[in-house]
Amino acid sequence: MGALIVGTLLAVGALAFVLYPVFFGVARSVPTAPATAPNERESAVIALREIEFDRATGKLSEADYAELKARYTKQAIAAMRESRDGATMTTGDRPSDDEIEAAVQAYRARAKAGAVCVSCGPRPEPDAAYCSNCGRYLHDRCADCGAPVVAHDARYCLKCGKALAA
Repeated sequence: MGALIVGTLLAVGALAFVLYPVFFGVARSVPTAPATAPNERESAVIALREIEFDRATGKLSEADYAELKARYTKQAIAAMRESRDGATMTTGDRPSDDEIEAAVQAYRARAKAGAVCVSCGPRPEPDAAYCSNCGRYLHDRCADCGAPVVAHDARYCLKCGKALAA
């Protein structure tokens, strides 16, 4: 007889627990937008990345890709020019044309050479951060602080603690 009473009380309690939200409702949290919304330049760059991905996966035809790329490129350039013109930059803040050209040439040389692992040799992925064979970090310096990266399995910079690659 006691077991029957305990079982009934447990069943009624479970039923009340399950039906409570139906009869009394619950407070719902409304998802909010991120604290910092992307600006116009960031939005255009994000859109360019998205259409690039869609074209690469076959979701976007070449004609549509060309049209969208032209539109978003114009938006990104206009936003960049607007932010550049709106900012008060002195001549000393801006890099010279020679510095820009040297940076572009260095980037092109790195991109042309592709990623090279010291133990496995050239990698087939030109933009790889880690060797697809042994997992070694392919760049010899930290992008943030410039400290040399010599550890075979480095995931973080020893000097600044920044993650070496995502």
